[in-house]
Amino acid sequence: MRHSRSLRPGAALAAALIVAAAVTSGCGSGGPDGTRKSTARSGETSSSPSRSASRSSSPPATGSAGRTAENDTPPLPESLTGQQPHWSPCPPPNAAQGSDTGSPAPLPGDARWECAKLRVPLDYSKPEGRTIGIEMIRAPERKGGGKRIGSLLFNFGGPGGSGVATLPAFAEDYEKLRGRYDLVSFDPRGVGRSEGVKCLSDGRLDAYFAADWTPDTDAEERRLFARQKSFAKGCEKRAGALLPHLTTRNTARDMDLMRHVLGDRKLHYFGISYGTELGSVYAHLYPQRVGRAVFDAVVDPTTTPVQGSLSQTSGFQLALDNFLKHCAETGEECPVGEDPAKAGQRISDLLADLDAEPMPTDSGRKLTESLAEGGIAQALYAKETWELLTQGLEEALVDSDGSTLLLLADALNGRNQDGTYSTLQSALTAINCADNKQRYGKREITSRLPAFTDQSPVFGPMSAWGLASCHDWPVRGDWATPQVRAPGSDPILLVGTTGDPATPYGGTRAMDKELGKDVGVEVTYRGEGHGAYNSGNSCVRKVVDGYLLRGRVPQDGTDCR
Repeated sequence: MRHSRSLRPGAALAAALIVAAAVTSGCGSGGPDGTRKSTARSGETSSSPSRSASRSSSPPATGSAGRTAENDTPPLPESLTGQQPHWSPCPPPNAAQGSDTGSPAPLPGDARWECAKLRVPLDYSKPEGRTIGIEMIRAPERKGGGKRIGSLLFNFGGPGGSGVATLPAFAEDYEKLRGRYDLVSFDPRGVGRSEGVKCLSDGRLDAYFAADWTPDTDAEERRLFARQKSFAKGCEKRAGALLPHLTTRNTARDMDLMRHVLGDRKLHYFGISYGTELGSVYAHLYPQRVGRAVFDAVVDPTTTPVQGSLSQTSGFQLALDNFLKHCAETGEECPVGEDPAKAGQRISDLLADLDAEPMPTDSGRKLTESLAEGGIAQALYAKETWELLTQGLEEALVDSDGSTLLLLADALNGRNQDGTYSTLQSALTAINCADNKQRYGKREITSRLPAFTDQSPVFGPMSAWGLASCHDWPVRGDWATPQVRAPGSDPILLVGTTGDPATPYGGTRAMDKELGKDVGVEVTYRGEGHGAYNSGNSCVRKVVDGYLLRGRVPQDGTDCR
């Protein structure tokens, strides 16, 4: 199951921005039971002083004091550390980034978005060798908001989401933060305009996502693995030299060079979903360089791909159950009926029918079982898209029309309205496979199918078979699980949502434990959807803004409803 994340569906859902991922997500110990650790902190955090961008920032911590086994890389040359970004007006997002988003709208006060390229080493063990360009975007600090702190770097998840396309789409949500920061995001290596990876042609991607990913026979299983092998070969052909270097660890190193070039002594950071894993890896490599940091929709760093996928399967089933209860409360308007238990079976029956015979849509394409399941999952990422899911299910069950579910699936898969694809899903696979050492074949997957199906008859089978995504990958993975311990780091806010389908709530507790003593500060949002800050909850906004803007560390275990 290839879940990605849309923070918020717009009026044109096909333009949705995809910002989070599946395989690296998971669930740790604990749950939404209200229990918390006994220790607590409050008051002002020690933060780097306010400053304007300058060459006085500390150099990237590579090949110097503080070197760790995970960061044993030579020092970077002055040609990289001495870069001065050339900020200029941003072009519209291209197909690789997600062209449906359009040009960034002007910021309040007629401020303009600015873009620039950062040169980074392809291979950090050979810093004098080939470099690649990392596309950056920034919204300059708004005057009159207070004393400048620095740059606030965003990663919206994936892995595979374009930060250059995403940040402008949600600029309104972060406008208050622009009072003391330049807001900055980027396309990570392998994404969008940063050497974006696209493994198949658009037509072949259409067929790939529509294919049967829940095989029922030996022949269907062989076809599944053949498709996966063809996908991997396409990645190798189009981006072979890049693939070994698309690790989260390397992207964290890119962020430290970015921090230095932007003129900041410490990295102030806002990571969502996979962005929390990226941020935690940065904190492990450079604990003394963590400034004010927020992790929202927290990934469990302790889980293997199997454990994470199984936990996420449970998370999506929980979200589906919550949707079905809500739908039942609408009475006769609920297309799957007023009994949530029977409603779940109706959805399973719909998927089985689509497996046998795909459904027509107004685009002329067919809605298959795989596309329908992806569309359902996409709608569960935010409570505000439940209405669209109701509409899609009504069309499919009453009118035999798969149009809305297909539109949702296209958003999940990064398909633009003109039929082109962004790099989202290709980059997601490439980064996951560069990170994770584990490779799963038929025997491992079929042995785990019952456990996945027990967690969710709707999402379980496809989630299990999704473990095959790295089976024939041409390069080895970097780790079994990421190292994230960050002794000496400034406090990191860990914001978890109890109804989050993609990064289940338990991951917040697990991340807190792994970061180490006196690093994580837990904040719970008792609500639905993936990500709390963009949910509009005033309590979460107040807590996060208080930390980022004024350095106020909230009480550990703060509860928002």
